Amino acid sequence: MKQIALTLFVTLALASAAHAQCYADYKAKQDNPLRLHYGVAQVSGQCSQNSATQQIRARLAAQGWTLLQIQAVFGPEGLEQRKASAGQYYLRF
Repeated sequence: MKQIALTLFVTLALASAAHAQCYADYKAKQDNPLRLHYGVAQVSGQCSQNSATQQIRARLAAQGWTLLQIQAVFGPEGLEQRKASAGQYYLRF
């Protein structure tokens, strides 16, 4: 019985970790006239640089922006320190 409970606990813990909150900060641009911005966006699914690049690139393109660079991928612990720098682009895309 203890083995089943332990297995269930480990399974739930791994599932929870897989669905943990993930964010990325990025730089983007718009042409004619040139506009640049720094922002923070939430990433769903796999929390990786590649996943963040694909998701954020598509969201930005839909609004006429071009992704220049993903700066970092991080968890909720990194949100507050980036909020002021991202300004109006904090969790916008």
